[in-house]
Amino acid sequence: MPPTDASTDTGIDAGPDAGLNAGIESAATGADCADTLDLRLPDELVALMAEGERRIGGVQDDLLDGVGDWGPVTTGAGVFQLVPVRLERDLPVISRWMNDPAVAAFWELAGPEAVTETHLRTQLDGDGRSVPCLGVLDGMPMSYWELYRADLDPLARHYASRPHDTGIHLLIGSVANRGRGLGTSLLRAVADLVLDHRPSCARVVAEPDLRNTPSVSAFLSAGFRFFAEVDLPEKRAALMVRDRALRSLLWPDHS
Repeated sequence: MPPTDASTDTGIDAGPDAGLNAGIESAATGADCADTLDLRLPDELVALMAEGERRIGGVQDDLLDGVGDWGPVTTGAGVFQLVPVRLERDLPVISRWMNDPAVAAFWELAGPEAVTETHLRTQLDGDGRSVPCLGVLDGMPMSYWELYRADLDPLARHYASRPHDTGIHLLIGSVANRGRGLGTSLLRAVADLVLDHRPSCARVVAEPDLRNTPSVSAFLSAGFRFFAEVDLPEKRAALMVRDRALRSLLWPDHS
């Protein structure tokens, strides 16, 4: 499972702080109070929910609808694709990114490759509720993503989750790719991919560290709304939500 106690969205820049504050205040006042109830699910129930969805007639199903088969998408920044991590191929580059001080401050995975390897193996050897991916832009690996079933994650204990809520964690790997709006463009593209390929998913969610204002701003600019502040084990997070129901209003070209 992805971490819920360290920010996973560092290195994104999408606008001035004034725009960020205005967006947060506006979204917070319009949030549905009923959706911010603290829902805590026992670990046993979470496990049973996952098992029930994975096995239908004795066949194990993919909890995230085949992320590796979603294919490329054209964005304003170029052709982008999520490629599921292969440890033997991708560990060195992901570990190098994790040791960037700007990334390590929120992910807390700095150190030898074994630290990152343990984090990745937990997901790769798990039940499929979290899929680690490289973000490849015009053929170049440049970001790391985790797509996860938020309704089956410990995060579900901290907000009123709905079935098939899908979470996103992101880091931009190269310093050269930060601070120029790439985060916003790619977050919008990946949220669209989730909604296009996961018809049962009504919401895409994220929980960046509340202190990581560039990340929160990028989510706001990508069509997410500020939903609530949530206290996770090691951070106070900004719960961000992008609703399928609002998609056609924000981007009329999408259904």
